[in-house]
Amino acid sequence: MPEKPDDASPALTTLPGIGPALAEKLRRLGLRTVRDLLFLLPNRYEDRTRIHPIVDLEHGRRVLIEGVVDRARVVMGRRRSLVCVLRDPTAETTLRFFYFTRQQQEGLGPGARLLCYGEARQGPRGLEIVHPEYRRLGESEPAPVQDRLTPVYPATEGVTQPRLRKLTGYALKTAMDDLPDLIPQRHLSRLRLPGLLEALRTVHRPPRGMPLETLLSGQHPARKRLALEEILAWHLGLRRLRETGQRRNAAALNPEGELRRKFLARLPFDLTEGQTQAIAQIDADLARGAPMMRLLQGDVGCGKTVVIAAAVLAAVQSGRQAAVMAPTELLAEQHMRTLSDWLEPLGVRLAWLAGGMLKSERRTFEAQLAGGDAQVGIGTHALFQETVKYRALGLVVVDEQHRFGVHQRLRLVEKGQAAVEIPHQLVTTATPIPRSLAMTFYAGLDISAIHDMPPGRRPVNTVLVSQARREEVVERVAAACRAGRQAYWVCPLIDESEHIDSSAAEPTYRELARALSGIRVGLLHGRASIRQRDQVMGEFASGKLSVLVATTVIEVGVDVPRASLMIVDNAERMGLAQLHQLRGRVGRDGQESHCVLMYRSPLGEMARERLNTMRNSNDGFEIARKDLELRGAGEILGVRQTGALQFRVADLARDGPLAEPAQRIADDMLQRNSAEVEQLIRRWVGEGDRYAQV
Repeated sequence: MPEKPDDASPALTTLPGIGPALAEKLRRLGLRTVRDLLFLLPNRYEDRTRIHPIVDLEHGRRVLIEGVVDRARVVMGRRRSLVCVLRDPTAETTLRFFYFTRQQQEGLGPGARLLCYGEARQGPRGLEIVHPEYRRLGESEPAPVQDRLTPVYPATEGVTQPRLRKLTGYALKTAMDDLPDLIPQRHLSRLRLPGLLEALRTVHRPPRGMPLETLLSGQHPARKRLALEEILAWHLGLRRLRETGQRRNAAALNPEGELRRKFLARLPFDLTEGQTQAIAQIDADLARGAPMMRLLQGDVGCGKTVVIAAAVLAAVQSGRQAAVMAPTELLAEQHMRTLSDWLEPLGVRLAWLAGGMLKSERRTFEAQLAGGDAQVGIGTHALFQETVKYRALGLVVVDEQHRFGVHQRLRLVEKGQAAVEIPHQLVTTATPIPRSLAMTFYAGLDISAIHDMPPGRRPVNTVLVSQARREEVVERVAAACRAGRQAYWVCPLIDESEHIDSSAAEPTYRELARALSGIRVGLLHGRASIRQRDQVMGEFASGKLSVLVATTVIEVGVDVPRASLMIVDNAERMGLAQLHQLRGRVGRDGQESHCVLMYRSPLGEMARERLNTMRNSNDGFEIARKDLELRGAGEILGVRQTGALQFRVADLARDGPLAEPAQRIADDMLQRNSAEVEQLIRRWVGEGDRYAQV
């Protein structure tokens, strides 16, 4: 039967017992329709299918028990509590209630027969269950048990678990009308996966005896079936978007002009094989009349800026403008310096837009772009502000694309949209995209990857050091500087905070200035003015400063070849991608380089995993895979803050192997099942494909 449009899935208020107040609480969980409720999957399950003897209780285990209250009393201590001793033929245990009414106290007196569910914990006199769920039973009443495992859903204030279970039960009864199966059976049979309704019933109401670990780990066929459909829908949506984009017009750019030849001839180094291949792929895209949509990825220091410059020149020598957007002013400044050195001697006119510019400077910049006097605009998010107009924007370059929200990237692309043409797009990242993520979220993009490194780059030796050895680290920095090398010292904060136990740049700068006698130390952070940053970076780059204390503003783009030592303070507070980027600031001129990750004990499990990954690997692609596993897709893609491009069921770290079969199914469905393709996209993506344009 034909499926209703996505927005026609019945509202939650059509289910029994849901009025406006409850609907508003459910909206906090992202639930607006019956379909949303069906895809709210349980976090875990409870086994209430059989009653356990009290003698079998174990610390930390949640079980269903039955017994008779032997004695009960109110205990006065730090917190008043009602303590009941429950006995069955095998043993006794304690039930403890910190919150209770007089009626409860009377109902839990000696002789009361109870069916209880809860987690056993070690108490003052043995195992006890604090605030169990309980039901009072009649003397001869049979103890009811569930015939299925009990789901536990993500919680929101004011919505109880029993209420959510009841609502999902109602939703499952209406699912037949709302959710027809859209993946052809031939594909499900080959993958040995169930139909959609069977999968939903299994995850919401697992039968007695089903191994919980297979459901919770995502390895059960029912979970895989749902994840596959969601990954497939996103992949299809992006493929469709790409087809639509290819039917639009863009200016055909000429990459073979005189400017490009002069640029390559003036470079003081030879291009690597990876750079040459990436430029050739981009050139082929730019020469067509359809808009390029390409992702350029490569590890820290692989030389992506040269590839960007080559693409920019293709636009300029074709009479078009290019916009290069970076996530931080420091990286934008680095692009401005590098591209100015390379392109201005060729007669290319560049304009720079920074957030802290004077109004008069901003007006000049805007006039240069609007009138076409500036051929290349470089800056941060200021490039897409409303007052910025372009005479003929032919190419948009977004560097470190995952650092921007999708709304920001979309607004820059829309700057160049005219009635008949849209600009070519090149997005870059020095955080390589894991294969499963690329196949799913970048199906609308062609991908160029630079796997090799310029000659002379050596792996950086990485060590983990406790804050207790801070003085040793300071001595190591002093020895490196006296040997003619330079060092970064990176802190998470600018100033000390009463609320966050973390090192800060300004007090660390004062500490090192005192400790490193005769060694010049500089300070750089995001609150410094452009002139201050330029001065400090200029002195560090020229060697006048030996140590640069900074916040993570130096994470990307900063290039000082003589720096060979990176100290990261409170490294446990930073993510893998950030740590890898910081480490990439050293090791750039062939000399042996070191990265010291200082941490405060005790380390949490995830922080320990991150730091050990950094110590054991210099491979950006492997680090990206681990980052996906630890953080999830939303953070890496820069979409979590927008609510767009969010998975409801799939986890790409866990479900990455499904990306390849999803791609094969997409190829087949686009040829043979076009109606189902559109329905799948509406079901899972809705209006999200607009964001996928960026």
